[in-house]
Amino acid sequence: MIKAILVFNNHGKPRLTKFYQRYSEEMQQQIVRETFHLVSKRDDNVCNFLEGGTLIGGSDYKLIYRHYATLYFVFCVDSSESELGILDLIQVFVETLDKCFENVCELDLIFHMDKVQYILNEMVLGGMVLETNMNEIVSQIEAQNKLEKSEAGLAAAPARAVSAVKNINLPEIPRNINFGDLNFKVPNLPSFK
Repeated sequence: MIKAILVFNNHGKPRLTKFYQRYSEEMQQQIVRETFHLVSKRDDNVCNFLEGGTLIGGSDYKLIYRHYATLYFVFCVDSSESELGILDLIQVFVETLDKCFENVCELDLIFHMDKVQYILNEMVLGGMVLETNMNEIVSQIEAQNKLEKSEAGLAAAPARAVSAVKNINLPEIPRNINFGDLNFKVPNLPSFK
């Protein structure tokens, strides 16, 4: 099971943190710092697997990471996960980000955090791997983008309704409204114009 997914830059600034086990915010920050120190001082030509730090579970857990340009992608997993499978998952995650953002960079992770979280949730949910097929993930993201665009028209509906009410030319504002047995008295309202 995946315990945490961390993405941080070469200076240790977290750009994405997703924990699948409950930790206090202070403990999460300590885990990110310890993980950065463990991963960042390793040479580029050594293995991408190492034992987890003391905070994340010690020798029962592994840190599996990849370093791309200015970002480290680190998955903290228990002993039941395959190291090569997680490395492949990291590759799929990065390629999916690259496809969605067209040459993904650190700023995309900062300014489009909601989209990055959505991509990650399509792949991993509750610490379990859901999908590794990049084409399937991308098609789900495109469907989400279409839905967001169609809802953009709905988001503007209240403003259009107010504008329409303002443009109604009523000779007189109704004071009594009757619906069957119900009678409503409308108070004196200020003019809309």
